[in-house]
Amino acid sequence: MDNAIFRFPKPNNEPVKAYAPGSSDKAALKSALAQLSSEEWDIPLVIGGKEIRTGNTGKVVMPHDHHHVLATYHKAGEKEVQMAIDAAMKAHKEWSALPWVERASVMLRIAELIATKYRYLMNASVMLGQSKSPFQAEIDAPCELIDFLRFSTFYASQVYADQPYSEQGILNRMEYRALEGFVFSLTPFNFTSIASNLNMAPAMMGNVAVWKPSTTAIHSNYLLMKIFQEAGVPDGVVNFIPGQGSVIGKVITASPDLAGFHFTGSTKTFNTLWSQIGNNLSNYKSYPKIVGETGGKNFIFVHPSAPAQEVAVAIVRGAFEYQGQKCSAGSRAYIPASLWPSIKEKVGDMLSEIKMGDVQDFSNFINAVIDEASFDNIMNYINYAKEATDAEIVFGGEGDKSVGYFVKPTVIKTTNPKFKTMVEEIFGPVITIYVYDDNKYEETLELCDQTSPYGLTGSIFARDRYAIETAFNKLQYAAGNFYINDKPTGAVIAQQPFGGSRASGTNDKAGGPLNLIRWTNPRCIKECLVPPTSYGYPFLGEK
Repeated sequence: MDNAIFRFPKPNNEPVKAYAPGSSDKAALKSALAQLSSEEWDIPLVIGGKEIRTGNTGKVVMPHDHHHVLATYHKAGEKEVQMAIDAAMKAHKEWSALPWVERASVMLRIAELIATKYRYLMNASVMLGQSKSPFQAEIDAPCELIDFLRFSTFYASQVYADQPYSEQGILNRMEYRALEGFVFSLTPFNFTSIASNLNMAPAMMGNVAVWKPSTTAIHSNYLLMKIFQEAGVPDGVVNFIPGQGSVIGKVITASPDLAGFHFTGSTKTFNTLWSQIGNNLSNYKSYPKIVGETGGKNFIFVHPSAPAQEVAVAIVRGAFEYQGQKCSAGSRAYIPASLWPSIKEKVGDMLSEIKMGDVQDFSNFINAVIDEASFDNIMNYINYAKEATDAEIVFGGEGDKSVGYFVKPTVIKTTNPKFKTMVEEIFGPVITIYVYDDNKYEETLELCDQTSPYGLTGSIFARDRYAIETAFNKLQYAAGNFYINDKPTGAVIAQQPFGGSRASGTNDKAGGPLNLIRWTNPRCIKECLVPPTSYGYPFLGEK
């Protein structure tokens, strides 16, 4: 279709299934859960379309039942990493030269396969392997995953259509080339949709990828890789290499063909790899594009005019859904003294009703944190608060890892606005409350802005419009996604493009055209329709 200008229609967001009692959707999901629970997969590397088993293996377990093994996966060594780079570079020429509409059709086929054939299987894989509730799994993969793919085709058409102005006698064009090399995608455990997008956003723009999935999300990520292949992603365009980060990163950052780094994960890991890339700058054929979404210490700020019930719901949902393991999860709250008693009571009432346990019991609101290391880290923060003189445990504060990695939703109250759990990212079901004097609203806003190095998400609750405007201005750089009278989580593709700055990343807004543009290497072409035949200019005609 080189002789056609094709514009994809703007898609609608994928509808979120409710899995209500007695529904056919719930029955289908239960069936998929039973199927995957009874299987134990052997997960290979996938390099250049070929499955490779190294014999160096690890186990995939259910976080809520860590005695139950879902899969054995093979780990890549330095040899396999180089093989993946070579396979990607081999695929680069043909994939980057393929008309963009043809690439888009592959993206849409992936989305359609997940929306239909693999919907319940993908949801079940995310639930079992990453301990998500049916709703949290549904909004991740399939829904957000599908949205990323469908909207990427729409936004790509906008990017390619953005062309420069041409004066009379001149024809100007902009060619949005793929990067000259491969993209290294390092993906997190908490969102399978992100794992897809970190590979498919660059691929949409003609790039090839070497993909290191999180070891705690390998089950759903491998299923995703198989769907990529079924949808027609050519061999070598995406190469799947689980393994140890330090081993893989060493080979990747040393490669002269590294052209991009697409990342979601911890600030520490991002900084480490950015430093390694910086140390190797002289070795690269071109400066690598670095795009990352990292940590967060997201706030809920409450003005005295806010309704207590709305704030309480935002705290419970924003801090405790998916066990607080979202980059955007509410992790600190600033509450005026006049509202604290009421909010405390309402949060307590909700927490007394909430159930925690196995994902296959759909009545559970809370499930397990991802692994033992995460459990131990979260409990260390909780125990620190228990022993502190300037903090107290208001709700929760307990954990049990004998069967699964379960941490009760925990609310800490502190009198110190710079208390450790107000500053550092915990990535678990823990929120810390600082109660402030109602008369110190603006002063406390400044505290909020200055307390944490992060700048990902935050929310303001108020009925007073002047108070909202004050917060909006004083917290200008405190959050890349700013919510008014809503929890700081739940960004929807195309509605709230996602990302933050400061220590939260490069703010390249996943789910919008800004991210796609980062994976292009533009070339501007000027054509002179009738070239001049004399060197002279009119001003030369007179002394």
